[in-house]
Amino acid sequence: MLTPQGLFDRLAALGIAHETVEHAPVFTVEEAKEHRGALPGHHIKNLFLRNKKEEMWLVVAIEDRAIDLKRLGEALGGGRLSFGSPERLLRTLGVAPGSVTPLAVVNDTERKVTLVLDRGLQAEGPINAHPLTNTMTSALSLADLLRFFESTGHVPRWLDF
Repeated sequence: MLTPQGLFDRLAALGIAHETVEHAPVFTVEEAKEHRGALPGHHIKNLFLRNKKEEMWLVVAIEDRAIDLKRLGEALGGGRLSFGSPERLLRTLGVAPGSVTPLAVVNDTERKVTLVLDRGLQAEGPINAHPLTNTMTSALSLADLLRFFESTGHVPRWLDF
């Protein structure tokens, strides 16, 4: 499992630029809004979900989106969804609750997690995500983020929320 520094090294090896700021640990969207300062771009929330068949999804949505898990399960064809346990999250994506991030797919080397992105993230502006820890936020362009996903073997599924 990569550390934040290992992630930064991976980004550098791919030629992916990022701007990273440090802040107090954040566990909720509300805390993130309080501590992040005036970072431009898209701010996200990340849901690590599973169903009874042990299928898993990492859903990345614009932070203020209301998400109905029942409707989301239907849209994804996953049936009834629930949040993955902290143990499953750590085992699969290598992060703890509060540090869930689309960048964690780098740790899903078996590609067990389906990455789902909010189509709203395609609007202009950087995407702000935790670099495997909730004490920092990194801004990356959408093009670079997609290139990063490609390097991990994760092809995102786009969804209108």
